[in-house]
Amino acid sequence: MEITYDYYRIFYYVAMYKSFSKAAKVLMSNQPNITHFMNNLENQLGCKLFVRSNRGVTLTAEGEKLYQHVSVAYQHLHAAEAELAMERSMESGSITISASEIALHLLLLPILGRFHKQYPGVRLRLLNHSTPEAVESVKNGLADFAVVTTPLQAKKPLKSTSLMSFKEIAVGDHSFQGKEKPIRLKDLTENPLISLGQGSTTYEFYSKFFLENDLVLSPDTEVETIDQVLPLIMNGLGIGFLPELFVRPVIEEGKVCQIPLKENIPEREICLVENHTFPPSITAEMFKKMLVLK
Repeated sequence: MEITYDYYRIFYYVAMYKSFSKAAKVLMSNQPNITHFMNNLENQLGCKLFVRSNRGVTLTAEGEKLYQHVSVAYQHLHAAEAELAMERSMESGSITISASEIALHLLLLPILGRFHKQYPGVRLRLLNHSTPEAVESVKNGLADFAVVTTPLQAKKPLKSTSLMSFKEIAVGDHSFQGKEKPIRLKDLTENPLISLGQGSTTYEFYSKFFLENDLVLSPDTEVETIDQVLPLIMNGLGIGFLPELFVRPVIEEGKVCQIPLKENIPEREICLVENHTFPPSITAEMFKKMLVLK
């Protein structure tokens, strides 16, 4: 007969209370059942665990040795059950999210705010990565999931789910004000260009876009984050391509200008990337639902 968790659970309570009857009451059973289980456990282990008397039971040397191990294991299991119960109620837990700059600004920030307000006990860890780095972190199990922009590669066991699409526009300083007639991309490149650096998904996207129009992307200024592009444009260092949702308020304030293009810049997507090798935690699954439903 295999010794199951129930046998050790009953042993734990009998040893703790030094009484078969008290253990039976706590476990909502009866004394004959408890005695039967403990007799079976002793037979299976081939040793006496208890010395029985009218005043209750005491542990033998073998019983004491077993209790030292069982009590530690039971306390760990009890702590794990309590932790899972807290996660189910969303009172604790943690989520690690790897996000690209554009995805963070266009989608993730307001959802993070709503989630934190609703579940303040859940710890949030945010990794600021390029799309390739974010995908790699999910692949290696370093992040619960990634929220990134296309183009991206997500091979099995990774899965990519589109969350939203967005459009980018060409943006310049005040010198472009009043120029409503669309210009060709070739003419645009006569101006200094500002771009995210090589290795970023945005650089890859615009390299392909320029090549499709028989041009080579050759930025005069490369930056690490999207937050750096706008101040450079505002200070006359060149033109750049930015998400319309991100830059529209600044255009309406008159701080920068949209430059209409004859060529159509393809739409991009913000995607959720997850790894089916690592099942999501309860808290991560809850955040994912909020993200997908938004």
